[in-house]
Amino acid sequence: MATTSTRAFTLLSVSLCLLVTVLPSCFAQQFEQWQGQSVWQQGRQQGRQRTEECDIWSLTVAEPSRRIQSEAGVTEYWDPSQQQFRCAGVVVLRHVVEPKGLLLPSYANAPHITYVVQGRGLFGASIPGCPQTFQTETRRERGSERFRDEHEKIRRFREGDVLALPAGVPVWLYNDGDSRAIAVTIFDTSNFQNQLDENLRLFQLAGSRQFQEPRGERREFGRFEEGRNIFSGFDQELLADALGVNVETVNKLQAQNDVRGNIVFVEKSLQMLSPEFQEEEIERERESEARRRGGRANGFEENFCSMRLRHNINAPSETDVFNPRGGRITSVNSHKLPILNFLQLSAERVVLYEHGLLAPHWNINAHSIGYVTRGRGRIQVVRDNGRLVLDQEVQEGQLFVIPQNFVVVNKASREGLEYVAFKTNDNALVSTLAGRTSTIRSLPVEVLSNSYLISRETARQLKHGRRGVAVFGPATLSTRKYQRGGAAAIGDN
Repeated sequence: MATTSTRAFTLLSVSLCLLVTVLPSCFAQQFEQWQGQSVWQQGRQQGRQRTEECDIWSLTVAEPSRRIQSEAGVTEYWDPSQQQFRCAGVVVLRHVVEPKGLLLPSYANAPHITYVVQGRGLFGASIPGCPQTFQTETRRERGSERFRDEHEKIRRFREGDVLALPAGVPVWLYNDGDSRAIAVTIFDTSNFQNQLDENLRLFQLAGSRQFQEPRGERREFGRFEEGRNIFSGFDQELLADALGVNVETVNKLQAQNDVRGNIVFVEKSLQMLSPEFQEEEIERERESEARRRGGRANGFEENFCSMRLRHNINAPSETDVFNPRGGRITSVNSHKLPILNFLQLSAERVVLYEHGLLAPHWNINAHSIGYVTRGRGRIQVVRDNGRLVLDQEVQEGQLFVIPQNFVVVNKASREGLEYVAFKTNDNALVSTLAGRTSTIRSLPVEVLSNSYLISRETARQLKHGRRGVAVFGPATLSTRKYQRGGAAAIGDN
């Protein structure tokens, strides 16, 4: 009853806001409601996930299955029809953008977060109701006359950034670096923001998309559709009247003869304000967040328009867990990037050194989708009945899915292992089975002894076999002696 009442109130609020044409304050009101609800109250789409989708008996390491070749880059998709992706309720794609390549504006029916694997550049998000506070002065195509263009904020991205965007918000990306920009994006199609079905629907504002089948084969692949942009379906005269332009311009908008795809080359560098990474900008963002925490938000502009959309998880200063012999973990959740509260998504970067080990663990309240950025390693996953559902080597460019509560352990090879894990909760919680903060450490010796039919001394060794937190280095000789009942002491491992 409470859920029904909340939905009814939300619909009534939206209707009234539209009637009185106060869109910005309306968005502010809805955002505050969403921000105030816990993930347990809202969660993912109730009734969307069928139990059989997550009754998984076999997981697999996956690579992209389909691609769109464009003039200035490639977009690759993982097959969303695989059971592991249906269970997680996500769709994953990867953009590879060449230097001076522009990923054309588009929006999706689901919120999404992007991890920048490599490269740098600019991106923009067109959030409805936000003021066009940025101005760029540029020359007209003919003559020396200059004009001033007003637009929303342009942001920079770089390697290691996590970019967060709500459903329905158009975004574009431009590579102004000297090397390719590679970005992996996860769309949470089971999120409450998606009111359609669980198929990803990308709405292109420009360009078109056409899949290229591997090895010339045509096969089923989710519900993705080839097509042109959203302007192409309208009557030309009606669209010209609506936009206040001539039919010739409308023909260009509809991309009737444009075969460049959805990533195009820019002949000259984009002529617009190019923001840089400045300490003063970071400080302003922190001050703005501090003001918001100090009291009630002051309208839509403070709540949403000025909100940060990116956070870098490659910076050593952001590390949450560090072991000099094992590796490190860096996470970004709604505490570090508040917009993730609205999206109910988060991410973490795991770096395992040579033969480093990530403790056996499970995600309490989220699915996890891992993308390997460097190195190699071994991954094992066990489901609720103790069955091993994944035992495979992973390497750069591959993807793996860990359903909620499935237990996983990762070990790096000699060359190490690095990956980013996308999680379907803005504050994902993890429980480990080894280390100082583990479940095993929290259990009494008597409980362990009787549970596993082991002596109290062995139970004590089980509790204290690893003294680090989550990330461990290779087992040393002294560690093995301790595990065999020897008296040798061990340090932080």
